[in-house]
Amino acid sequence: MAKKSGTKKITEDQIIGMYMDYVLEHEIVPKSIYKFCKAHTIPEEEFYNFFGSVEGLQAVIWEKFYTNTMAVMTKNEDYESFSNQDKMLTFFFSMFELLTMNRSYVLFALKEHENMLKNLNQLKGLRSHIKTFASSLVADANADKSFKISKKSPQLYSEGTWVQFLFLLKFWMVDTSAGFEKTDMAIEKSVKTIFDIFENTPLESIIDFGKFLYKEKFA
Repeated sequence: MAKKSGTKKITEDQIIGMYMDYVLEHEIVPKSIYKFCKAHTIPEEEFYNFFGSVEGLQAVIWEKFYTNTMAVMTKNEDYESFSNQDKMLTFFFSMFELLTMNRSYVLFALKEHENMLKNLNQLKGLRSHIKTFASSLVADANADKSFKISKKSPQLYSEGTWVQFLFLLKFWMVDTSAGFEKTDMAIEKSVKTIFDIFENTPLESIIDFGKFLYKEKFA
């Protein structure tokens, strides 16, 4: 059926908001796109204009967390003058501040299945973005190095950054400290550690980080 001219079309962000509200209110993922759209009185085809499935929508939400984080970071006029370590710190602090704003949804999404690997499937797009971001920092650092032997591997560093993010995500999920201050501490120590490893001076930071993990019984 043709729509009336002037009808306001729904946006991608509106559908995402509806979905996040739906799963938090019902504590379950919609059984079908049809039922989800019917519950929100939107044409089913409008959903498919943006997403091919619920799984696709879930993945986009995590990618939105990344793009929104980057948007917040780059609004800072001083960001481009930051050291690579400060850029990484800013990224993690900004990302987890955004995740905290959406904590109820994030916890639901990461605990939907008993099998953690199934829950992590929705993070594939986010993984690609974070690895690209980390690789760009390595490329920037390598540009200042004259000898090939002194240059670092973007692939290795970017994969390490992704593992670091997963560790911090798990830590944040069980953090019960006020204002998630322990997560902030974990971010600071982990970023310092990975940059010390990057510069081949890991011992002091690794020992310090290890003591922190032991203290928090998270090793």
